Amino acid sequence: MSESLATLIFAVLVVAASLISVELAISISIIEIVAGVIGGNFLGLHTVPWLEFLASLGSIVLTFLAGAEVDTDSMRKKLKESLLIGGFSLMVPFIGAWAFAYYVVHWSLRASLIAGIALSTTSLAVVYAVLVETGLNTTAIGQIIMASCFVTDFGTALALNVIFSELSWKTLLFVVLSALAIYLAPKVTPWLFKRYSERVVEPEIKFIFLSLFFFMFLGAFSGSHAVLPAFIFGLVLSPIFNRHPVVQRKLRIVAFAILTPAFFIKAGFSVSLRDIYLSLAPLVGFLVVKLVAKGIGVYPYARRYVPQDATFTTLLMSTGLTFGTISSTYGLSAGIINRGQFSVLVTVVLLSAVLPTFVAQRWFQPKVVFNGGLRPGAVTDESGRGKGEGE
Repeated sequence: MSESLATLIFAVLVVAASLISVELAISISIIEIVAGVIGGNFLGLHTVPWLEFLASLGSIVLTFLAGAEVDTDSMRKKLKESLLIGGFSLMVPFIGAWAFAYYVVHWSLRASLIAGIALSTTSLAVVYAVLVETGLNTTAIGQIIMASCFVTDFGTALALNVIFSELSWKTLLFVVLSALAIYLAPKVTPWLFKRYSERVVEPEIKFIFLSLFFFMFLGAFSGSHAVLPAFIFGLVLSPIFNRHPVVQRKLRIVAFAILTPAFFIKAGFSVSLRDIYLSLAPLVGFLVVKLVAKGIGVYPYARRYVPQDATFTTLLMSTGLTFGTISSTYGLSAGIINRGQFSVLVTVVLLSAVLPTFVAQRWFQPKVVFNGGLRPGAVTDESGRGKGEGE
């Protein structure tokens, strides 16, 4: 197949995935991965250099946007709850998935660590979409869940960098220069946004990409991964993005128009349906381990801090998508896991994005006051009155 024809088919998949996502109200990331699976298994598509680059950039931009979505004020207000829920949401599934991979299905130690990282994640994208769609993003329960997601994903990014970095003077340089760039960003960016955000040439967007390219270069130079600095970079800029929503929207348009489709569809190319068929037992085992471990890690603390919505919180914290895919893709590209292991992990990640979300919204949806009225089945206080969004 010629590269031009492959490019055309890729573009068709991108547009088709967007339309299907809107019509079925399913996360675009899930549809794009499925489109990649179809393209790789039935249409003869494979990755090419330009797609590799766009996919690598897409993973970093996704990580940056995830950090930029975090409400730092809410995180500070709910620090104790988010540290406990988010921390155990990370640790228990990490240990469970690593142990299952190493002792039960006999993966190598490094491959088992990739499995632990990939299956300990919580999908900030899925959680954020659910909370906004249901009006829970401004409620106390929504703030706790979002802050807990940050703790889990930060821990995932930290684990990926710490465990698989090649320690040397280059690593030290990577840490120092990344920290310097992150420190200077909040001092430079407000002025840049204020002065240039209305310009048609979009210098502020180009500055963000310049910063992300810098992190990618440092990561490649040092043998590390740019996930953690990109995530922290987005986090420190989140208050500035909140004051400049137009800039944030422009960046999302660029990202979701071409970069994130490249990442997710390219990930789908690497999923082998034959390998999935031959590995059904490990796949089911990994899925059960992740969901049970998330329940063990999250539910006791959710029961303590959000007793009325403990099950809903646990189910949302059990979702995985972006960081799970990023971790699995890193493992595949670094030669830590093979294509069969990658297929299993990405399939489990996909299922964990869909199943807990469906159950949470279908049977455990909290009720909120919306436009002055109580939604059907809304959460009420002990006196039976509906709780407002700010409570």
